Amino acid sequence: AAPTRYTTTDVSPGRTRLPPTQALIICAAAWAVPGAGHLWLGRAQKGISLLVLLTVMFAFGLWIEGRLFPFEFADPLVGLAALADLGMGLPYFVAKGFGAGVGRAVAVTYEYGNTFVIVAGLLNMLAVLDAYDISQGRK
Repeated sequence: AAPTRYTTTDVSPGRTRLPPTQALIICAAAWAVPGAGHLWLGRAQKGISLLVLLTVMFAFGLWIEGRLFPFEFADPLVGLAALADLGMGLPYFVAKGFGAGVGRAVAVTYEYGNTFVIVAGLLNMLAVLDAYDISQGRK
């Protein structure tokens, strides 16, 4: 079925709002594979850019001995960092599966690696929100 057109003020002129279930599926795809939501919505250049850049940023952070933080909410910053890492979606699970992200605290690049991994996850979460806004006709 064709997307329903709404005339509310939160929908940009000439844009359509997708049904809530389809918007949720797009958000899930955008989380699981960086850039997938934008590709699904026809924003190929942005989708490919997100896919390549976020994945490379995440991999680079792991390569320079960054850590995938454990879900230990006794230390709130460690717990929040773990949630940020999880924001990468499938690349996070692939890295965990291959045993990457152990981190070496004595490495000179350890904190930089952590920062790259965390920021990649947070940027992917922002990309999910952007895909949702596009699906709702706001952009």
